[in-house]
Amino acid sequence: MHTSTSAPPQAAASTRRLNWRVVDIVVGAVLGVAIGLVFWAWNTIGYAWFEAADALTPGFGGIAVGIWLLGGVVGGLVIRKPGAALLVEVVAAIVSMLIGNVWGVSTVLEGIAQGLGAELVFLLFFYRRFTLPVAMLSGVVAGLGSWVFELFYGSSPNFLKTLEFNLIYLGAIVVSGALLAGLVGWLLVRALAATGALSRFAAGRETREEV
Repeated sequence: MHTSTSAPPQAAASTRRLNWRVVDIVVGAVLGVAIGLVFWAWNTIGYAWFEAADALTPGFGGIAVGIWLLGGVVGGLVIRKPGAALLVEVVAAIVSMLIGNVWGVSTVLEGIAQGLGAELVFLLFFYRRFTLPVAMLSGVVAGLGSWVFELFYGSSPNFLKTLEFNLIYLGAIVVSGALLAGLVGWLLVRALAATGALSRFAAGRETREEV
């Protein structure tokens, strides 16, 4: 009796869906560079906001962190492949560092923590759900990655600060991640899709079908 060893059609289709294409790599790199430029601009604007909010209430500066989490959310929403959120966030962090900022290599290390956080959410949904709630949750968990990184990294890690500071900082990052990374990232992807720039991606096709 002959037994076929080929994968069932549904399994094969699922595998193809998660396989990276050349266009995925190119677009991931382009998104990373573009968002890296956003990070670079936010390094001045956002950090000023961070300092002002922190002076008002220590820890509240976390409300400005969300824009630095955009790469993971946007990468995951557009490319929808394992590793996409991490790739775009890390490329963006590298661009921000190379152009010049005050944090140096820690920018890339924190980018890895943030990208892994965003990636985890898309993984939890098996890279099948890309709704606004998923985008916002991705931003929140990316923010948690940032919070944990800063808790232990550097010459003055946050665990040396008060519990009150860390709880306020955590709450502010969660809100910022949900809104400035999750909501803004989701809206940005829809805006890009509406222009036709994402026509080779499911995100672009879905937006056209809704119109």
